[in-house]
Amino acid sequence: METCAPTPFDHAKADIILRSADGVEFRVFTLFLSLASPVFKTLFGLPQAPDATTNQEMKDGLAVIAVSEDSKTLDSFLRFCYPSALAEDPSLENLTDVLSVLAAARKYSLDLIERKVCQALVNPKVLETEPLRCFAISRNARLKHETIIAARHTLRQPLIPAWCAEIDLITASDLLALLTYHKKCGIAVQTLWQSLTWIAHHYQNPKGCSWLFTSGDGYNGGCRCGRGDDVRCLIWSQRPVTWWMTYIQEVFELLKDCPSGDTVRIAADVTVQQVRGAGCTTCSDKVGENMAEFSNLLAQKVEEIVEKIELEMDF
Repeated sequence: METCAPTPFDHAKADIILRSADGVEFRVFTLFLSLASPVFKTLFGLPQAPDATTNQEMKDGLAVIAVSEDSKTLDSFLRFCYPSALAEDPSLENLTDVLSVLAAARKYSLDLIERKVCQALVNPKVLETEPLRCFAISRNARLKHETIIAARHTLRQPLIPAWCAEIDLITASDLLALLTYHKKCGIAVQTLWQSLTWIAHHYQNPKGCSWLFTSGDGYNGGCRCGRGDDVRCLIWSQRPVTWWMTYIQEVFELLKDCPSGDTVRIAADVTVQQVRGAGCTTCSDKVGENMAEFSNLLAQKVEEIVEKIELEMDF
């Protein structure tokens, strides 16, 4: 049984009816759809056959055209076709709707809608929480830019991703390419751990980061945190404070699985809280400020390396 679509697709002066696959009837204006889509323009411009020879279904004096899209998809892309004064553009933050709307946009040559769908797939708000879903949808639609952006955002999550329904949209080769990319990024950023010369280059001399050497003679005095003994952490042949050494060791372990600047900053926040909780007044006084600067430096270095790693995938 057919039902009528909600406003604005129930207008009494509409000049055609589109019927969705699930039986919802949209009373629309051919002018709006023709201006938005060359496919609709051609469809509505076809000459009408004489009444006696046509099988065209009619209702209330209007031609009824059945389409393959369901009512939810049809409602979304019709709103894009209508003037904003009559219908606001639908929100595409729900990724479940994106693929069907994109398919409809391509079917009816609605280039503007396709661009808006692409924008939805690289919406930072969505990418931060569901990068794998964005990747799968973008890859399925063969959207190169959006696929690469989504792949970069998956680096914020562990190498082995949690399952999502959209995984079925991509092939095993696609998933392998993503995991290989992730693994290569994790390996590449370890070069920063193998040589800490980038720290010396940034701070130029020990006085530029005296907070790293707060314990011992000549460094502010009063610190009881001690110096670490991992020779890999030596800077200017000096041993940094223990809590920083622990941070740098742990963060590079984390970067193997999540090679992202976010990983660096989150770990730094944890370290700041630990230092403040330890009660060392010498270190805790400016640990937030100092670690913010350092974590931003390291995060930038990580992102620079990751940016050079290619997602090996044909488009």
